[in-house]
Amino acid sequence: MPEYLTYALVLLSLGAYVVLDGYDLGVGMLSLVDRDARRRREYNELIATAWDANESWIILAGVTLWAGLPGAYATVLPGVYPPLIAMLFAVILRGMGLEFQSASATYRRGWGLLFGGASLAVTLCQGLVIGAVLSGLPQQDGHFTGDALAWLTPYSVLCALGLVCVYLLAGAAWLQDKTEGTAHAWAGRLGRPLLGATVVAALILGFGLEVADPQHFHFEQPLRATLFGLAVAAAAACSAVAWYGFGRRPDWRPFAAVLGAEAAGLLALVAATAPVVVPPSLTLHEASSPHGSQVFLVVGVGLCMPFVLAYNIYAWWVFRGKFREAGRPVPPTTALAETSAVPSDVPSDVPSADVSADGTAEPFAPRPESRVVVLVRRTLLTLLGILLAAVSQDIFGGESTWVDPLGIALLSGTALVAWILGDRRDGRLGEYDLPGGERP
Repeated sequence: MPEYLTYALVLLSLGAYVVLDGYDLGVGMLSLVDRDARRRREYNELIATAWDANESWIILAGVTLWAGLPGAYATVLPGVYPPLIAMLFAVILRGMGLEFQSASATYRRGWGLLFGGASLAVTLCQGLVIGAVLSGLPQQDGHFTGDALAWLTPYSVLCALGLVCVYLLAGAAWLQDKTEGTAHAWAGRLGRPLLGATVVAALILGFGLEVADPQHFHFEQPLRATLFGLAVAAAAACSAVAWYGFGRRPDWRPFAAVLGAEAAGLLALVAATAPVVVPPSLTLHEASSPHGSQVFLVVGVGLCMPFVLAYNIYAWWVFRGKFREAGRPVPPTTALAETSAVPSDVPSDVPSADVSADGTAEPFAPRPESRVVVLVRRTLLTLLGILLAAVSQDIFGGESTWVDPLGIALLSGTALVAWILGDRRDGRLGEYDLPGGERP
């Protein structure tokens, strides 16, 4: 039973990543073909509000796969090392381009191209990995037996191109929902051609999977055939809603429909392939970790999941509605320029700077912590690390003395309290008050 919960957590994390990070990767790729610098800057600011929260889901999926399905992890990872490593480098470059562009006072073409090009590279690498797994990696007794180019197959290339279409469609739907003016009209015009390309890609990949995947799909089973048919019907219905919604009010309808189609497509794939997790023959039961590890993972990830969801929901709530960028002042280039004047409308209790007797601003110098506070905090964090090591040793050593819901809850709660206290301390010291990065 726990392995099915772990499998559900992996699918939920991967689905959330495709649904959430897919649209911001699509917006990054759309910025490459938009010639208007103002709109490209607007796309950058839109994605800067939520991209880090969206990417947290793939980390959660990787951890769950590593701890809960080590057989699948050990089989897949050696076969897709090149595209996976390239994807990680592209993710780093994409974040760098986005953050440097966001901190700049004007649009910088170099950072914009880096953001868009890295978004395209991440999408292509993800498609190659998915296609390689679905094509059936060479394996024997749960071990990868192929060469360094086993991931490069005709089907994986088609998957990469198809995923580009899916993410571009999600990006266009997101732009219609979040923008206005010329960007809104441009996204509405792009939606239907991209939806047509996505449907064609889905048909090619769907029928091609029967040829590329070495396993036999048991559609003669009534339950499997029914679930697969319902998922395909839901995806078709959502696609029809998205087709009608592009270029029409309400603006949120195409984006919601595209998300529904993506989720239905993932469910259709699961209905066709389960319980095989790595074609052609590695099943969920064979790939699962021991029962104690499964319980620890389900409880631990189950405790983390509400916080990840809360972070995403909070970010969406704060930046809800249409995006409107006001005129951005040029950020100061030196610390002296930053503190050379104090605006008259800034409250006197804001600890960004102190004002001297002659009216000039002096840099704010936070009061240092006492040595007792520092010693107590470091001692608690050290004890927390020792407890975590003890729990890990019990798990992987085959015992479960420390593994119970109460112990895991106490461990997670202590870590959360330490995180919140440290975050509040950094906020009081002004470490988050970076020039040029505020939301207008």
